[in-house]
Amino acid sequence: MTPQERKLRAQIAAHTRWARCEDRRAVGDAARHRLYDRYERQVDPDGLLDPRERAMRADHVMRAAMARMRLAKLR
Repeated sequence: MTPQERKLRAQIAAHTRWARCEDRRAVGDAARHRLYDRYERQVDPDGLLDPRERAMRADHVMRAAMARMRLAKLR
């Protein structure tokens, strides 16, 4: 499958999924929460840090990930 075909298939799947969704905000909120939890586990896998410190570090990891995506988009 070509990259263009993969992109079109992904778009079809995304549009189909959102067309069936009753509460888009709840779905998005849940996804963001899971993603942020992943960042917190990445910076503190054993759960030993103070919650504020863990949140601060997770925020930096998230910002770095977003910056990497923006950089990749420029290429």
